[in-house]
Amino acid sequence: MTQALEIVILAAGKGTRMRSALPKVLHKLAGSPLVSHVIRSARLLKPGKLCVVYGHGGEALPRTLADESLTFVQQAEQLGTGHAVMQATSLLTPGSVTLVLYGDVPLIRPETLGPLVNAARAGKLGLLTVNLMHPDGYGRILRNEAGQVVRNVEHKDASPQERAIHEVNTGFVAMPTNQLFGWLSRLCNNNAQKEYYLTDIIAMAVADGVEIQTSQPASEWEVLGVNSKVQLAELERLYQQLQARALLEMGVTLMDPERIDIRGQVHCGQDVVIDVNCVFEGRVELGDGVEIGPNCVLRNVKVAAGVRIDAYTLIDDAQVGAGSKLGPFSRIRPGTVLGEDVHVGNFVEIKNSQVAQGSKINHLSYVGDATVGSKVNIGAGTITCNYDGANKHRTVIEDEAFIGSDTQLVAPVTVGRGATLGAGTTLTRDAPAGELTLSRAKQVTISGWQRPVKKPKGE
Repeated sequence: MTQALEIVILAAGKGTRMRSALPKVLHKLAGSPLVSHVIRSARLLKPGKLCVVYGHGGEALPRTLADESLTFVQQAEQLGTGHAVMQATSLLTPGSVTLVLYGDVPLIRPETLGPLVNAARAGKLGLLTVNLMHPDGYGRILRNEAGQVVRNVEHKDASPQERAIHEVNTGFVAMPTNQLFGWLSRLCNNNAQKEYYLTDIIAMAVADGVEIQTSQPASEWEVLGVNSKVQLAELERLYQQLQARALLEMGVTLMDPERIDIRGQVHCGQDVVIDVNCVFEGRVELGDGVEIGPNCVLRNVKVAAGVRIDAYTLIDDAQVGAGSKLGPFSRIRPGTVLGEDVHVGNFVEIKNSQVAQGSKINHLSYVGDATVGSKVNIGAGTITCNYDGANKHRTVIEDEAFIGSDTQLVAPVTVGRGATLGAGTTLTRDAPAGELTLSRAKQVTISGWQRPVKKPKGE
C-alpha cells in the first residue's frame, strides 16, 4: 500500500529585503502570489494533506488563501526552518511521508519533486540539490570519498574549503514522517544564527543509517527563490520568457517574445498572431487564426476563430464569436457575449450584453445590460441608459434595427425588428417594428442674436 503524502509549505518569513508590509510570499509573480504557484505544483502531487506555515503579516496569508482549502499553522517566532516544520508536526499523520516546500520558491515543478517523494516512500531521505556556479549564501552538500552525502553546512557556518563546494542544498526534502518526528526532536540551535536548521536532519539521517537519495532539477531556475524586489523582477521576466517560448513551440507568432505578459493560462489554436505588450490574465482561449494587435488586455476570455482584435482593446470575462472585429480602443466588460461577425469599433464600451451575428457598433457608444439582435447597426454616440440611480434595466434591440447617431435608449425599452431611430432621439417608450421613431426639439433660428463677448479686465 502506497504511503500517503503530506506536504508542508514554509511561508512564515518576513522578507525584510522586500521593503514591504506585505508578507513576502504574497508578492505576485505573473499575477498570482508566490505561494500560490507552489500550491499549484503541490496539488499536482495529489497530497492527502497540504499545510501552510505562516508568520509575518498575521492573518494576511490565511485570509488571502481562504478559498484554497488548506490547513494553516502559525509560527509565532521565526527560529529557523526546523522550528517552522515543528509547528506542523501535530497536523502530520504517523506512517505517512512528508515533503517540505518553500513559499518563496515559486517555479518548482512537480516532475522534480516526484523522485523525492518516491525516495521517502522507500524509507530514504529524498534531497534536492543543485550545482551552482556562484553558490554564495546557500548551504553546501558535503560528501564522503564514496560520494555519499554526510551532512549539510550553512554558508555562514562553512569553512573556506567548504565554501568552495558548488553543490548546494535547495531545501526541498522528503522523508518518512515517523523519522521526521524523531529528527525534529533532536534539533538544536548551536550555530551562528541561533536557529533550528531543518538541514541538520541530513547528518542525523546519516547517523541513523537512513540512505540519502539526491536528485537535481532539470533547470536551475526551478529552485530560485525571491528575497528582494530585484529578484522578483528577474524571476518575473524569466517566467514570461518560459511562457513565450511555450507559445512559440505551439506555433503561435509573437511579434516580440520579450514583450508579452501571461498571468494565467493561454490556449491557442493554429496561426494565432500576437503583437507586442499584450497581457493575458486568467484563462484565455484563442481560436485558429486570431490576430491580436499591440497593447491589448484579455482576461478570462474565449475568442473564436478568425477574430481580429486591434490595438488597446480590453476584454474581460467575455466571449467573442468567430470572424468578429474589435477595436482599436474597445472595452468589452464582464457578461458580454458577441456573436459571429460582430464589429465593435473605437471607444465603444459593452457590458453584460449579448450582441448577435453581424451587428455593428462602430463608434463612441455605450451598450450596457442589452440584448442586441442580428444585423443591427448602432450609430456613433449611442447610449443605453441602463441605470436609474438604484437599479439596472435592460434594453432590447431586435434584428435589423437601425439606431441613429447620438441616441439615448432609456431602459427598460424595446426597439422592434427592423425599426429605425432617428439621430438625436431619446427613446423612453418602445419603438414599433419596421417604423421610424424619433424625438427632436423643433429647430429654430434666432434672428439678430449676438454671441456674448468677453469683458476687458478691470470692468
